[in-house]
Amino acid sequence: QVQLVESGGGSVQAGGSLRLSCAPSGYIGGVYGIGWFRQAPGKEREGVAAICRGVSSTYYTGSVKGRFTISQDNTKTTLYLQMNSLKPEDTAMYYCAASRGRCGLDQILYTYWGQGTQVTVSS
Repeated sequence: QVQLVESGGGSVQAGGSLRLSCAPSGYIGGVYGIGWFRQAPGKEREGVAAICRGVSSTYYTGSVKGRFTISQDNTKTTLYLQMNSLKPEDTAMYYCAASRGRCGLDQILYTYWGQGTQVTVSS
């Protein structure tokens, strides 16, 4: 089992920045893909960014490219999402997720999920 705990959410004005963190625990040795997803009220959950551990390949959804950066710390455990130039449409609950076998932005690939952290961007 893998447990994921997100932090770093909050309320900012448009144009501002936030950095989300995800701290995994448990048996993380078998985790291959780890990423961020978000769900806005009334909308389906979507993949935002993901990274493949070991090869460090990254994926971003189009709407965040150039504004968000996914990264891991030097120990390849804690996951970060640096969010710059935030827009009101980035408002959502952000979830960290981990997969064992594959990596990408499709949530069906992910087995383990955190409880989420709320990001609110005001105009």
